[in-house]
Amino acid sequence: MSIRHGLLALLAAGPRYGSRLRTDFEARTGGTWPLNIGQVYTTLGRLERDGLVAREGVDEAGRALYTLTEAGRAELRAWYARPVARTSPPRDELAIKLVMAVGADGVDVREVVEAQRRHVTQALHDLVRQRAEALARGPGHPQEMARLLVLEQLVFQAEAEIRWLDHCEARLLRLTREVEPPSGEQPGP
Repeated sequence: MSIRHGLLALLAAGPRYGSRLRTDFEARTGGTWPLNIGQVYTTLGRLERDGLVAREGVDEAGRALYTLTEAGRAELRAWYARPVARTSPPRDELAIKLVMAVGADGVDVREVVEAQRRHVTQALHDLVRQRAEALARGPGHPQEMARLLVLEQLVFQAEAEIRWLDHCEARLLRLTREVEPPSGEQPGP
């Protein structure tokens, strides 16, 4: 997740202080990716160091306001223009868990798959309900549309994970049948 570019995008609308950026980021993403205020200020410090944002006075409460510089606007335009690279896939805990479970003593990989399937199916039901509620309200403003897009991405990811788990289960069943001797026969030496 690019907190850096998310903050630049929010600053394109005008100067903001740190906790307002955090609130706006969470609102824009539908609360899906909460930010720690420390992340916001650390990122702002790096953006300032890199010349992409600058402090522009303080608000009426004495909070430092940050604004986008021309270099920041150029970086934001470049970010919007370039595709997200898929060259370095992130480490996925589920994939690591399954590959470690294969062949591990005392672990039934099918039980691991089934436990995950139940979990993802429940999450998918919750996401579909949230999406239906968002659709019923209608996309009244850009933040609702953004929330709907995030929910739909999460629905598609959950559906893809369930399909992958189905594939894993089928592969495990095929491999088990290939390894087990036919009924009545004893394994060879």
